[in-house]
Amino acid sequence: MSQSIELPAPAKLNLFLHITGRRPDGYHNLQTLFQLLDWGDSIKFTVNESGSVSLAGPDLGIDHDDNLIVRAARALQSGSQGVDIVLDKQIPTGGGLGGGSSDAATTLLAMNALWSCGKSNQQLQTIGGTLGADVPVFVAGQTAWAEGTGDQLTPVELPETWFLILHPGCHVNTRQIFSDPQLTRDTSPITIAAVFRGGSRNDCQSVVTSLYPEVDNALIWLGKFGEAKLTGTGACVFAAFSSRDQAESVEAQVPSVWAAYVARGVNRSPTHKLLL
Repeated sequence: MSQSIELPAPAKLNLFLHITGRRPDGYHNLQTLFQLLDWGDSIKFTVNESGSVSLAGPDLGIDHDDNLIVRAARALQSGSQGVDIVLDKQIPTGGGLGGGSSDAATTLLAMNALWSCGKSNQQLQTIGGTLGADVPVFVAGQTAWAEGTGDQLTPVELPETWFLILHPGCHVNTRQIFSDPQLTRDTSPITIAAVFRGGSRNDCQSVVTSLYPEVDNALIWLGKFGEAKLTGTGACVFAAFSSRDQAESVEAQVPSVWAAYVARGVNRSPTHKLLL
């Protein structure tokens, strides 16, 4: 394989999110449906023989060595293997779109190939799980039903729907949401079929909107055009549309104070398609 490669790190949506219990270790059990998108960040990797792992890109307010991209690369590093990484950041941080987790997953996939590590996808998922709860679904590379802490994945084939995503300009603190005493933590488990009958919601939405009125305002506005939902525990809200034209028509009306993105839902990660 070439010593340099550029790969996408796709965003995701949580089409619903139920918190079904709190574990003794402080983490939460959940049920969710991860929808991968055809839009996201882009990362370029160039192998070096100096043994250094360097990351260039926008200042995200994270120390270099604490960035998930750097940590992911070092999780596979051995000997004099090194890499220079350049991040083109498109996914807003704190938006609930999985940007940091996707970046880490793409890094694991890229370095496994460039450094000829020989890890299986399942092994990479396990490593990814030590970096963050959402990393394994991006490593697996398929839209999926998830349970446990998000690590028990079942691939799902969904219609390739178009989405309009709004970012209302605030950063939602995930830890704050999961520690909030008002968060529902005892939702009864449901089946995949029940979700498609409309029996689902985002258990975090009421907490997020009570703490971040900007998110509530975005939900109300987008709700005029379709069923508006919060994704994950982040700031972004979304609605589904049957065509790109419909999504872009609403996008043209979005107030200028908000960022807007049109993306298509896909069942298979564009990262995996390029690595084959």
